[in-house]
Amino acid sequence: MNTENSIRLRLRFYKDIDENIEVVRQKFVDYSKVISPDFLMKIRNNHIQFTIKGEKQRYWSPYLSVELEEKEGNEKNATHIRGLFGPAQTMWTFFIFLHFIIAGIFLTFLMFAFSDYALNQSIVNDVIIMISMVICWILLYVIARQTRANGYGQMEELERECQKIIG
Repeated sequence: MNTENSIRLRLRFYKDIDENIEVVRQKFVDYSKVISPDFLMKIRNNHIQFTIKGEKQRYWSPYLSVELEEKEGNEKNATHIRGLFGPAQTMWTFFIFLHFIIAGIFLTFLMFAFSDYALNQSIVNDVIIMISMVICWILLYVIARQTRANGYGQMEELERECQKIIG
């Protein structure tokens, strides 16, 4: 998985294997009984979620969501696996909340600037606040990239565990 040249914040991988979806799911179920105490695996139907737990868990620790799907055209004898890395749900929710706050402030002061312009009043303060919101948004993006970079090692650990299961 090439993580350095990607602009996406949430990394993903795909893999096709020539085994029935039930066989692949059973591999995950069997492995969840002997998994290392550093990992937590939750299995619900054809959705598997890996997480780091214990002393290794940090606020930037990634989650790996794995979806098992029947591969089309192989009469249910092959499985398409989609893996998606992401941050902890609380971290993701917090970042989205901050994006909405910044967007709301930007749009509010955009309306103020339009009103002030229509009334032939100074729009300098409004524009300064809008520019600062753009800078805050860029700063959030940089923080998200740094947070992802902090979790590279753990992402690779999660991917290795997944590859170990599916072979």
